[in-house]
Amino acid sequence: MRFRRARDQDHLELNLVPLIDVLLVVLIFLAASSTFVRHRQLDVSLPQAQAQAPRPAELLLAISQDGRYALNGDWLEADSPAPLSRALAAAPRDARDSLLILADGQAPHAAVVQAMEAARQAGIVRIHFATQAP
Repeated sequence: MRFRRARDQDHLELNLVPLIDVLLVVLIFLAASSTFVRHRQLDVSLPQAQAQAPRPAELLLAISQDGRYALNGDWLEADSPAPLSRALAAAPRDARDSLLILADGQAPHAAVVQAMEAARQAGIVRIHFATQAP
């Protein structure tokens, strides 16, 4: 006699291939029907500024195209920060609060850096750069 076990019946199996096909079609449909709009990251409103005339007690250091210096309209013979620093330190005490650098657009970068170094050596902590509106 042959006894059958209950486990010997046909196995049920779940076919995943049609399910994957349906999911891929839905994914393609969603990708094709969605709109890709590029939004700005930040909407920035820049502030407006009014330029003020320099105070009369402020030191004005002009730097020419060829790297020569003029302190308050007087030409200086300075090829290093030391003579320029001495000239800045010799200015009146109330004028040494801040320095306004008027550098030409074609002035060498080294001349501007030397002017900043000379101002630091003279104890001037406020350095401003003049610009021209377009």
